[in-house]
Amino acid sequence: MIAQLLGGIGLFLLGILLLTDGLRTAAGQALKRILSQFTERSSSAFLSGLTITAMVQSSSATTLATIGFVSAGLITFSQSIGVIIGSSVGTTTTGWIVSLLGLKLSLFTIAMPLVGIGALMRLMLKGRIASVGFAIAGFGLIFIGIDTLQHGMNGLAAHVQPESFPEPSFSGRLILVAIGIVLTVIMQASSAAVATAITAYHSGTLDITQALSIVIGASIGTTLTAGLAAIGASVSARRTALVHVLFNSFSATIGFGLLPLYVWLLTHVMADGSPPGAWSIAVFHTLFHVIGAGIVLPGGNAFSKVITRLIPERKPAPTSHLDDSLAQVPEVAVEALRRALVECTLTLTAWIKHRSDARFPEPALPLEGVKESLAQCYAFLTKIPATIVTKDEAANPRLSLIHALDHLDQIVGVLSGVHSFPDGDPSGRLEQASQKLAALFAALERSLIGTGEQPAREGASEEVGSKSAAADAALAEVEQLSHALAQLRRSGRHALLRETAEAALSPAKADELLDAVRWMDTSAYHLWRTAYHLGLAADPVKEGTTASKGHPGKAEATARTAAKD
Repeated sequence: MIAQLLGGIGLFLLGILLLTDGLRTAAGQALKRILSQFTERSSSAFLSGLTITAMVQSSSATTLATIGFVSAGLITFSQSIGVIIGSSVGTTTTGWIVSLLGLKLSLFTIAMPLVGIGALMRLMLKGRIASVGFAIAGFGLIFIGIDTLQHGMNGLAAHVQPESFPEPSFSGRLILVAIGIVLTVIMQASSAAVATAITAYHSGTLDITQALSIVIGASIGTTLTAGLAAIGASVSARRTALVHVLFNSFSATIGFGLLPLYVWLLTHVMADGSPPGAWSIAVFHTLFHVIGAGIVLPGGNAFSKVITRLIPERKPAPTSHLDDSLAQVPEVAVEALRRALVECTLTLTAWIKHRSDARFPEPALPLEGVKESLAQCYAFLTKIPATIVTKDEAANPRLSLIHALDHLDQIVGVLSGVHSFPDGDPSGRLEQASQKLAALFAALERSLIGTGEQPAREGASEEVGSKSAAADAALAEVEQLSHALAQLRRSGRHALLRETAEAALSPAKADELLDAVRWMDTSAYHLWRTAYHLGLAADPVKEGTTASKGHPGKAEATARTAAKD
C-alpha cells in the first residue's frame, strides 16, 4: 500500500520531469522566440505563460525560464509579470487531466505503449525528435503514476479516513494548507501534490474541504523553487521570483476565503446528495487563480512599481545577469553570455577611445574590472551544456562566443601595453589612423545596438537580440575600416622607414609612430572580429546552408595575421 503510494508519486514526478525536459529541449529556440515576441502586452504575455505551462505541465519550469529570460535581458520585468501569472493559471490544467482523464478513463493500457515508444525514440533517434520521445514517455508515465497512485490510495482508504485529518474548522484548514505546502516542497512539484490530493479525495481518504485546503497549500509551496532560483540572481530575476511568490500567495488567500462558500455551494446547491466529483477540485484550483489574475493583471503597472520599490536597482555590471540557473535553458544562457560580452566590448571600446585620445573620459569600470568580468564569463561558459555539437562555427553560437572571448582577451592585453601616444606627426598618418578608428568606433556601436547590446528596456517594442539589416551594414563598415587601417599601417611603415633612412625623421620618433599605428590597427582588428562573432552568436546559421560555408572575413583574417609586422 505505502509502496504503491510512493511508487505512484515517483512515477508521476518522473513523468512530469521527462515531459518538461523533453518538450523544453525539443522547443529549442522556439521558447525564446515565443517569450520574446508574444510578451509585449500583458494579455499576450499571460496567454504565453498559460500555454507553455499547460504544455510542459510545470509552472516551475516556465517560471525558471522566465527568470532566466529576464536575467538575460530578453524580456523586461514588466513583461514577465503576465508570463508568471499565466504560468500559475496554466499549472491548474494538471487537476483537469487527473480528474477527467486519469481517474475517469482506464489509460494504463494506452500509457504503457507510450512509454515504450518514447524510450525507443530517445535511444534510436537523434536531436529534437529524440527529445520528443522523452516527452512521449513522460506523458505515458504520468498516467501510469496516476493509476498506481489510485490503487495505493484505495488501499489506504481502508485504514485512513477523513476523520484522521484535522476538522474543517479555520485552524484545521490552516493545518491542511501547511500540509499542502510541505508536500509540494518535498515533491518539488505542485502538480504531484494536487494529483495526490485529488486521488486521495477520489478514494475517500480525504473529504472535499481537506483536499481543497491541500491544493491551496500546493499553490504556495510551488513558489519555493522560484525563490531558490532567485538567490544571488540579478535584480530583475529576483523581482520576477517575488511576483511568483506574491501572486500565488494572493491567489491562495482568495481561495482560502472562498473555500467555505464553495463547499457550501457544492453540498447544498449544486449537488444531488452524492459527494462532489473529483472535477470540483480542478474547478476550484482554476477558479481562485483566475480570480487572482483578473485582479492583478489590470493593475500590472502598479504591481510592478510595488515590486520595484521592494527590490531597488543596483549599479549594473557586465556580468550582473549571469545566473547559474540560466544553464537550465542553454539557449537563454548563451544569449545572456553574449550580452555580457557585448557590454564588455563596449567598455573596452571606451578604454581604447580614452587611451587613443585623452579628450575621451576614462570609463567607470576599471580595466581590472573588465578582466574580472571576462574571467566570470569564461567560468559561466563552462556551466552551459554543449547542446549544439557541430564543427560549423556559423551554426554554433557557443563556439562564436569562445572566439569573441579570445579576441576580448587580446584587446585587454593590447590596452595593458600602451600608455601614451606621440605628440605630433608631420606626415599626418597618425591623424588619418585616428579618424578611421573613430569611424570604426561609431560603426561598431551601431552593429552592437542592432544585435541588442543592452538588456530589454521597459516599453521596448522591437524584438530584443535579433540581428537587423542596419547591424549587418554597420558590421560591414567595421570590417572595411579595419582593413583600411591595416593598409595604412603597411604603407605607412614603409614610408616611415624611408623617411628615417633619409634623416627626415628620428628613429625614436618613427618607432613611436609605428607603435601607435600598429596599436590602433591591432585594436581595430580584434574589435571587428569580436563584433563579427557576437553578431553570429545572436543569429546562428543552420549547419550546411550556403551562409554557413566559409563565413566572411575568415580568409582575410588569416592573411592579415600573416602580414603582421
